[in-house]
Amino acid sequence: MAKQKKEIPSIYSIGKYLKPDSLLPVYFFCGNDTFAIESATKALEKIIQPLLTSDFDKETINGNECSVFDVIDIASSFPFGSEKKLIVLKDFDELKGDKKQFSSYVKNPSPSTILIINKYTEVSNPDSEPYSSLYEKNYIFEANELKGNELSSWIVKYVAKNNKTISTENALALIDIVGENRSIVEMQIQKIFSYLGTNKEITLEIIRSLSSRLKQYNIFDLWGAIGKRNKARALEITLNIMGQDDEAKQALYIIVMLNKYFTSLAQIPELEKENSNEFAKAKSIGTHPFFYKDYVKASAFFNEKKLKNIFQSLMEADMTMKSTASDPKAVITLLITKLFI
Repeated sequence: MAKQKKEIPSIYSIGKYLKPDSLLPVYFFCGNDTFAIESATKALEKIIQPLLTSDFDKETINGNECSVFDVIDIASSFPFGSEKKLIVLKDFDELKGDKKQFSSYVKNPSPSTILIINKYTEVSNPDSEPYSSLYEKNYIFEANELKGNELSSWIVKYVAKNNKTISTENALALIDIVGENRSIVEMQIQKIFSYLGTNKEITLEIIRSLSSRLKQYNIFDLWGAIGKRNKARALEITLNIMGQDDEAKQALYIIVMLNKYFTSLAQIPELEKENSNEFAKAKSIGTHPFFYKDYVKASAFFNEKKLKNIFQSLMEADMTMKSTASDPKAVITLLITKLFI
């Protein structure tokens, strides 16, 4: 009988460990949702801060600046004058040395230290060390990115907490325009709050109006250019998006979002055969009903054979970015060009 894979607890289950009398000695946050990881870290820092009477008892370390043994040594030392000592380790993947050695500290952590570790990728093998020991001690928590309807639900709740309202459809429209990175989504929502003033509701008109004021292009603009078969504009927008952040990171983001776009287009022919309204059809592909007609128009340009070639090109671009040192701009420019063949 195959051994069942460990299910790492969700980062959203740490609530019971966010009280001064129930703090853990180690918090290991892993996963691709950097927003959730950073939010959990800030929440813990806020709770622990009153326990620190000396600035020397709070330290933030970057993984690429130290080794496993350096971290263990710092964590094992006594506080200078506080009840507790707080250490935040950023980017565990970059830590030098054999990470398996960290399990020795996990099994016997210092009672006077609270060590928060951030790993911005998923744990591929929870049965390996130090993850197995972290799991056994209930110190490890996973943060997976919210997508589609889960992210739109989060937006609705986030907006409500700020005494504003947004419909699920408009939340999906916002995702279409700014992408699925929660840090970017939150930043854009804050801009919308400022734009709203005393108004309470975030409407589609407000979202589109604010989006048009931004000088930078977004993935929604790229989808629009591709859907209208405007190659020159698609390339212009692509290069603009590439220049907004690390080029390799942006290249992978573009590939993921193009895959989402063409996956949606591939569903249009079958959806159009259904006897349902545009709201239901739009929800099926995770977009706002207002934009559904654009997907229908764009689908006319991409038959089954073209879509097959496009998905092949997307896979090749993804493999090239992840397995070679190719220039990201060259990879994405070639990919965009192939979309118009």
